[in-house]
Amino acid sequence: MKINKKPYPLVTVSAPNIRQNIDTNPDYQRPSVWSLSQKQLLIDTILRGYDIPKVYWRQTGTKPDKYEVVDGQQRLRAIWDYFDGKYGLPDDAEPIDGVEVAGLKINELTGDLFSRISVYNIDVVIMEDSDEDEVREMFLRLQNGTSLKAQEKRNAMPGEMRNFVKELAKHDFFKRVPFSDSRFTHDLVASQLVCLEIAGEPTNIKNTDLNRMYKNNQKFDSNSAVAKSVIRILNYLASAFPEVTPELERYNVIALYCVVAELQRQYAFSEISDKIHDWFIDFETERRNQDLLDEEHGDIEWVTYIGKTKSSTDAQDSINSRMEFMLKHLLNKFPTLKLKDSQRGFTHLQKLAIYRRDKGICQLKIKCDGKKVMWGDWHCDHILAHTNGGASTVENGQVSCPECNLSKGAS
Repeated sequence: MKINKKPYPLVTVSAPNIRQNIDTNPDYQRPSVWSLSQKQLLIDTILRGYDIPKVYWRQTGTKPDKYEVVDGQQRLRAIWDYFDGKYGLPDDAEPIDGVEVAGLKINELTGDLFSRISVYNIDVVIMEDSDEDEVREMFLRLQNGTSLKAQEKRNAMPGEMRNFVKELAKHDFFKRVPFSDSRFTHDLVASQLVCLEIAGEPTNIKNTDLNRMYKNNQKFDSNSAVAKSVIRILNYLASAFPEVTPELERYNVIALYCVVAELQRQYAFSEISDKIHDWFIDFETERRNQDLLDEEHGDIEWVTYIGKTKSSTDAQDSINSRMEFMLKHLLNKFPTLKLKDSQRGFTHLQKLAIYRRDKGICQLKIKCDGKKVMWGDWHCDHILAHTNGGASTVENGQVSCPECNLSKGAS
């Protein structure tokens, strides 16, 4: 890579024939985020003759020369917008050399001030003969210490994981969510889903975990089982939610993804795949109603669940608790849902749903009168025995104390 530094007058940098050959938004860059006051401060700084930081361009073509902005796109956009007359100086701007400038747009500047901004030189560092990895490395180094968000930094990392997440964030499902893609939020959620799929279960999906995933999977195979599974689940969710669904907030997308992944792994999902949309809307309606109640009148399990949606939503414990609560609610809604492969035993979540439904009271009543049993000291019994064709479903399960269940087996 060769580097050359050239001074460019702002009038030249802002000329339409030059501007059209400068890409201010290559895919590793964040979008425009500067506020009006930040733009105004830059122009005020230039008019007062103060120095501004240099910008970095990567040369991408010749005849005519073409560039992409590696660093300095916010400054460049601010300059272009001022030259286009899109905003004026601050209303409280101090005079410059005795000239009042408050609120002035470029076409309202005096001749001297107009000349001053037109011929003001901005230092441009041009990177020639550079490859993608060098450019991304340069971008990350230049941004060190700035307010770039974590996902914006990951977006500039080299490797196939970054490329896969970038494509995943364009999936139709993300057109159904209510949150915007501001500062690569869709990329963030997509990367969290990939992290969950790699783990195969709820796990921490905080920034440190995602950074590690990007670093350790630079050669990620977009045709791998993990990649295909993520896409398959998002394909399903996009079909289940064909329109923008306000309930699909970030924390819900994470938990719902885990629910669907668990259903596809463990259960005969096709039996209820067309019912997930309505169940989820009903679930969220019930959550909102519970959230309106004070803790004294609210259901304790809902209170706990709602608390998990309001803090540490990227932590393993929170994700696992939310997934289990949603799955228990779903299994109570669809108690006949079967496990795959005629599995004999009940899953943990089925047991939890059965235990809560029966209020922990023995239903067999062979050796007892229906006593209360503690979690961890009870048996989950098939009402219709498995050997007689009884399925391992919530509907066909019941709470039994150990004595009654063993007595039933003996008889």
